[in-house]
Amino acid sequence: MIPQRVTLVTLGAIDLPSLRAFYKRLGWEDTPASTDEYCVFTTAGVLLSLFPYHELVKDAGLDVQAESGAKPSFRGISLAINVEEPEMVDDVIKKAREAGAEILREPEEAFWGGRTAYFADPEYHVWEIAWNPSAVFDETGAMISF
Repeated sequence: MIPQRVTLVTLGAIDLPSLRAFYKRLGWEDTPASTDEYCVFTTAGVLLSLFPYHELVKDAGLDVQAESGAKPSFRGISLAINVEEPEMVDDVIKKAREAGAEILREPEEAFWGGRTAYFADPEYHVWEIAWNPSAVFDETGAMISF
């Protein structure tokens, strides 16, 4: 059996020092082991790491060419930060904008009864900010059901 859990999400970074600085501008603290060559942020329930794109490709055993000089594009995955109150969606988007994020979708009421918005970091990793009225969080802030 494969354990049903996600413990680490790694983003392939084209310019790791700049991407690290962006997440720090969001107010996130990286771990003491972090450098401009590999960086880890502790989040509720999952570690988020930044690793050089070319090294991640090599580590995974892939043979993919990095985008050379072109603006990164959507990679077919989004990450989500669920918050405890609807107004927090607006607050998070404001902070992301101030940190240099590209706002993809302004905060609005969602068809499923919550509130949602999207931003992209400087390398176009897409983040959803959502408030779900039925979300349940544990004592660490990790969402355990909705």
